[in-house]
Amino acid sequence: MSGPEEQLDLPELLRQRRRKLDALRADGIEPFPHEFPGVVPSAGIRTAHEDLPAGEETDARYRVAGRLAARRGQGKMAFLDLVDRSGRIQLQARADVLGEEKMARLLSLDLGDLVGVEGTAFRSKRGELSLRVEDFAVLAKSLRPPPEKHHGLTDVETRFRHRELDLIANEESREIFLARAKVISAARRYLDDQGFVEVETPVLQPLYGGALARPFTTHHNALDRNLYLRIATELYLKRLIVGGLERVYELGKDFRNEGVSFKHNPEFTMLEFYEAYADYEDVAKRTEDLVHQAAGAANYEGDLNFAPPWRRERLVDAIRERTGIDILAARDRDALAAAMEQKGLTAPATDTWAQLVDELLSKHVEPTLEQPTFLFDYPVELSPFAKRHRSEEGLVERWEAYVRGMEIANAFTELNDPDEQRRRFEEQRRHAAAGDEEAQPFDEDFLQALEQGMPPTGGVGLGIDRVVMALTGRESIREVVLFPAMR
Repeated sequence: MSGPEEQLDLPELLRQRRRKLDALRADGIEPFPHEFPGVVPSAGIRTAHEDLPAGEETDARYRVAGRLAARRGQGKMAFLDLVDRSGRIQLQARADVLGEEKMARLLSLDLGDLVGVEGTAFRSKRGELSLRVEDFAVLAKSLRPPPEKHHGLTDVETRFRHRELDLIANEESREIFLARAKVISAARRYLDDQGFVEVETPVLQPLYGGALARPFTTHHNALDRNLYLRIATELYLKRLIVGGLERVYELGKDFRNEGVSFKHNPEFTMLEFYEAYADYEDVAKRTEDLVHQAAGAANYEGDLNFAPPWRRERLVDAIRERTGIDILAARDRDALAAAMEQKGLTAPATDTWAQLVDELLSKHVEPTLEQPTFLFDYPVELSPFAKRHRSEEGLVERWEAYVRGMEIANAFTELNDPDEQRRRFEEQRRHAAAGDEEAQPFDEDFLQALEQGMPPTGGVGLGIDRVVMALTGRESIREVVLFPAMR
């Protein structure tokens, strides 16, 4: 959190700050006031005066507020850096403007203290846009020293467990989460403009479903029954399609009781949207457009090309080209395992045929997909909610989207035949009985909803955290989740 010297003297530093707190109160200064109205972002001041020449004054007066981050000089004139959400601005404090008493009080403040400042804009002779302080107020006395200023906060454990310190110390971290907010706003704006309705479905569910994953279980005391944190919003959203809402989306948290990795957090943000009278090709186009707009909103300038159309491959072809194995020519588990072993690839003895296909996909195809890419047309065994392919036996109309070797989205032409869905649920029930803890449970309520009639529908699940990882160049999901799960 701090430099080695500061760490050694931390108790004394805390005592010093407490003494300054007492001194402010003794002087009649409230160190934690209720408000400081009229504040403008420092970035707006910089924009308003970007053409102001060096050495020029203005009579433009502003009120800014933020945290003191640096101080240079003392006595009759000093310069301080104030940091707010939008960036940093230099303050010039002069005794002939503030008066001796206020000048001394300002210079006695600690780095990390929150202050409000009123002053006029000018550009220093060195070209730095600044505010000449005419008045100031203490807004919150910081009772702990900020992270060490020269190197920022670099300890990973501290950064993720105490994100507030990371945001104070590292401008890059603030930029990541501002970009994340822009991505989410852009996604909502795109779908709203396309006539989708944002909805909210239960987080606590009597039966989880919509993905192959283990749930978190909790207990409702009043009802005396177990409930599950949702692993997906899919089944509820499709029931709304049945109800006639036609275009719906939900953006919120899902929860999966799985391991923590660079791309997995047990609590993550998903965007799911469903569109009646559309298929997986239609929603692929929507996904390209949505992510492209989100990249623009986040001011992405990297080497990934999010402009439509994205590259497209068939899953079967992608596996064959990279491993030499034709999964459709080895449709039972033992045949596929033998084909893998013949190629020198590991085929775990406990894996089903579908799990072996997923092994080929995750180890030999995914890492090669750097640029935005759709993998189309999956085997039916991997996709319990997708509609059978209209022209290829044994496949379903499903795609997954990949960027930087990482899945960011999954989509189907949704299965709307209730009898076929019932058969798929029965198959998942057999997998569960055989020990598959991630199998989809049998959902009779969802089947009865389908029996009311669901129109042809395309649906997508888009992982917001992973999209933000791609757009900000982060290698770990913990970098883009404010408070990630920690071991």
